[in-house]
Amino acid sequence: MNENPADVAPELCVLVAAVLGLVNGLFLPRSRQWRVAVICAAGLVAALVVAAVDTTRPDLVVFDAFFVDPITHVTRIAVLGSTLLVLGLAAGPVRDHPRESEHYVLILLSALGTMVLGASSDLLVVVAAYLLASIPAYALAGFGKDALGTEAALKYYLMGAFLGVVMLAGVTLLYGVGRGTAYGTLRAGLADAPSAAVSAGVVALLAGLLFKAGAVPGHFWVPDVAEGAPPAVAAFVTTVPKIGAFAALLRFGSEALPRDAGGWPTLVAVIAAATMTLGNLAAFGQGNVRRLLAYSTVSQAGYLLVPVAMASRTDLAQTALLFYVAAYAVTNLGAFAVVLAVGRDDLASYTGLLRASPPLGLALVVCLLGFVGTPPTAVFVGKVLMFGAAIDGHYVWLAVVAAVNTVASVFYYLRWIVPLFRRPEGEFAPARGASAVAVVAALFSLVLGIGAGVALTA
Repeated sequence: MNENPADVAPELCVLVAAVLGLVNGLFLPRSRQWRVAVICAAGLVAALVVAAVDTTRPDLVVFDAFFVDPITHVTRIAVLGSTLLVLGLAAGPVRDHPRESEHYVLILLSALGTMVLGASSDLLVVVAAYLLASIPAYALAGFGKDALGTEAALKYYLMGAFLGVVMLAGVTLLYGVGRGTAYGTLRAGLADAPSAAVSAGVVALLAGLLFKAGAVPGHFWVPDVAEGAPPAVAAFVTTVPKIGAFAALLRFGSEALPRDAGGWPTLVAVIAAATMTLGNLAAFGQGNVRRLLAYSTVSQAGYLLVPVAMASRTDLAQTALLFYVAAYAVTNLGAFAVVLAVGRDDLASYTGLLRASPPLGLALVVCLLGFVGTPPTAVFVGKVLMFGAAIDGHYVWLAVVAAVNTVASVFYYLRWIVPLFRRPEGEFAPARGASAVAVVAALFSLVLGIGAGVALTA
């Protein structure tokens, strides 16, 4: 068994940065707590460098419960990069706040839990990572202590706690019929287990992971948290935890379950179709841009579940999910960064943004067209791979449902895009930090999409 702590160096970098940030925050005066943000950002950059170096090393298992493989590499880089952008978004709004240092530390701890969630190869570690990713996020959702934020945090917590208990019951059932919690042991033990018991355990386990992914039926918290939490927190909780959740779902479906055990492909495919359809239908009537983005993230979760459903049926599933989740992360953060920069939640208030602030307007157009899957954005390549995984896995009906939903989503994104080109009805004073993050995210989406497109056609 490999027990070298250096193999989990990126996670240790984040943990050390969080501890140092918390300790420094205890002694720094309120006007100097921005230094905690610098410490946390330095820890994330160091973790990114180590994670990039680790991609050149062969795959291995650490402590018999932690995979270091392509899924882990992408999870690490996507989570660390996204969290670094979130720190940039949060730095301005929480400057000189009485709990400024705690805000940064909670973000890092939740990100750490997400990284562990995506790399876990044991159900007990999955549960621990779920809790670490969730509990700091509950506190962040209610950080503003206003009415909407408190309501959002309460809904977020109650749903997470309930579905977490259901997930723990599923882990217990799978442990009983599979004679272990390690994925290798489960794969061998579940092959001879009663199919009804396996199906029940899988459904219960999915409850918690689908909550983190923001997918049906654990999606109810998404619009409330997106609207009620501070914008930077809304960007974080609708982006970063999803990365770890989808990585964990893919790993469980491909490495812990025998092929098609528990009705996995059909079950997840039906959930995917319901999630993307519900998200799109609910987004049509939204006049609040944060709720519109919330239901957009629900629909994107449905698309991301397609390669998860195909985890054991095609080798293309892993590539599709890993690229798509990274593309989604940068696109979603870019859209929320525009909302934070503009400082308005009403859809009509964005009229004329493209004329008033061309860089910010173009960044929003790129991100919204990216959600649709318009070339040359990164999500376009992710959707092409997603459709390929569904067809290669012989689930053509699921590819058709995804295509219909993609076309339908164009209409509510255009409700936001078209007014951007009109004459401004008021003055805009965008926040510089959030504007920079939005532009960087949009540019990265284009670069990633163009680069991936060239690689696929070469």
